[in-house]
Amino acid sequence: MRNFYTFMWWLALPLVLGRLWWRGRKEPGYRQHWGERLGMYGARAANDEPATIWVHAVSVGETRAAEPLVDALLKKYPQARIVLTCMTPTGRATGKSLFGKHGARVVQSYLPYDMPLLVARFIRHFEPRVCILMETEVWPNLIVQCQRDKVPVVLANARLSERSLGKAQRFGKVIRDAAQGITLVAAQTEADALRIRALGASKVSVTGSIKFDVVIPQAALATGAQLRQQFGVRPVFLCASTREGEEGLILDAFQAARASLPQDVLLLIVPRHPQRFDEVAAMVTERGLSLQRRSALAAPGARVDPATEVVLGDSMGEMFAYYSACDLAFIGGSLQPLGGQNLIEPAALGKPIIVGEHTFNFAQATEDCLQQGGAVRVPNSDGLMHQAARLLADSAARGAMGAHAQTFANTHRGATARTIALLPDLK
Repeated sequence: MRNFYTFMWWLALPLVLGRLWWRGRKEPGYRQHWGERLGMYGARAANDEPATIWVHAVSVGETRAAEPLVDALLKKYPQARIVLTCMTPTGRATGKSLFGKHGARVVQSYLPYDMPLLVARFIRHFEPRVCILMETEVWPNLIVQCQRDKVPVVLANARLSERSLGKAQRFGKVIRDAAQGITLVAAQTEADALRIRALGASKVSVTGSIKFDVVIPQAALATGAQLRQQFGVRPVFLCASTREGEEGLILDAFQAARASLPQDVLLLIVPRHPQRFDEVAAMVTERGLSLQRRSALAAPGARVDPATEVVLGDSMGEMFAYYSACDLAFIGGSLQPLGGQNLIEPAALGKPIIVGEHTFNFAQATEDCLQQGGAVRVPNSDGLMHQAARLLADSAARGAMGAHAQTFANTHRGATARTIALLPDLK
């Protein structure tokens, strides 16, 4: 079965590369560093290069989640370096933003496609002592090649929804063998651990979510304070990490609910994917709503006009700043059956949170936050605006929800230390 899986990879490779080039029309980063995806890295460095820890975080969310773990690894192993792999240009840009301060101690690369020859080239070039996969990344050939080269594989901050379990089980023996080849799993919750064991993994521990250990950058708070000043004293309703199919619903509901919302409310929309910034801007203007873009606010002395109804967050790496600058946050990806996004960051900042019905990617964290009173769930976009109107009109209710959200975030810290304690000896 794995040979068939590999054969299908080779057949699909021209299509995969063609899609990469096509996506590069909107995101030029997809047309860069192609050699890395094919296991080509140039000449090796000198033999005295430091011990290497390999951390793979597929895109933006996993890269941000890896920040506490990477910082802890660099501290515990001061002579080691991290090779951080990803799959997307936005993930790579996030890695540069978060870890550029470490200089040569954090090296970035795209993950090679999951074919034995390419993965073997990667391992020969970097010689990692351990491979740490973040959250849901299980690549059959990568894991087998690591076994052959005696590189322990750790699945850290692991999560697996019922939906993802069903999809994985359809691959049968290929995924089961890969799961059995993982050295250890650090799962976020007991439910995640149960589902991961059902795939065939044997050594599974529950450590909690590393995302709770995130450190809020002071620079982000400063940017948030500056944004808040530019917004003015008006209430700010943030719709964060919105996905395709959601912005139209939000904008229509926003227009329909204007009579119940504060008259001077400012709607701040931050799409999850940067290639959609222009698309969302067009949605706003097509509805006759007045728009300003975050990128235009970077000019000295720029402010949001009092008549502006919508600000588009068309920037990367500023989500903490957006959360800091808002009064109320909706977490995108949850109005449509997309699984939702991480609500820990706004909770850590003490912001009241609204989520939709579809939060299966972060089910336990969302339920815990709801139960502790830090978040409220809505069935649809009309319900979203109803709750927004209620909370924006009641500062006491917002304050209480924000305090509960912050308590929720603070009580779940410590997963990074528990994960580090499980890692095999790298000395």
